[in-house]
Amino acid sequence: MAGDGDTFTVRRIPQTAPRIISADEAWHGEQPYAQDALALDFFGARDDEDFGRQPTRTSLLPDPTAFVGRLAQAVVEIVSGQRPAPQLIRHTAPTVYSVIARQAMVAGRRRLPGPRRPAVVRRVRVCEPADGIVEACAVVVAHGRVRALALRLEGLDGRWLVTALTIG
Repeated sequence: MAGDGDTFTVRRIPQTAPRIISADEAWHGEQPYAQDALALDFFGARDDEDFGRQPTRTSLLPDPTAFVGRLAQAVVEIVSGQRPAPQLIRHTAPTVYSVIARQAMVAGRRRLPGPRRPAVVRRVRVCEPADGIVEACAVVVAHGRVRALALRLEGLDGRWLVTALTIG
């Protein structure tokens, strides 16, 4: 057995449960430390300024006259149902594309079968009211009719984008 010099000390197990407090004491107790508000500028630079559409100078873009001629012919062919509308989606603003696509859908329903002559661009006029912006008109002969197109092109992201279109 144990010797006479060995003694044991009995200690109580410490209380580990948290102290029970009243609702009033919990509500008005000591507030934990919280860092002050950070100085953030929500109205400064935005992501869309860095990642949105970037204007492009006219000198960095292809010749607008040739582009307007090809574009006018494509628009008349789409509106008459000879060409699919998604071919112009890259070159038009969403609002312009929706109008062209709707007209192409209607033209596809009433199109008569048989061969048709392709559209021919007779004349293109271009003016540049500001750098990177071109306003143009084109005269197109399609299916025995003479039509006029008025376009506004803006240089965005290194290419011409049609932002306004009127077909007469």
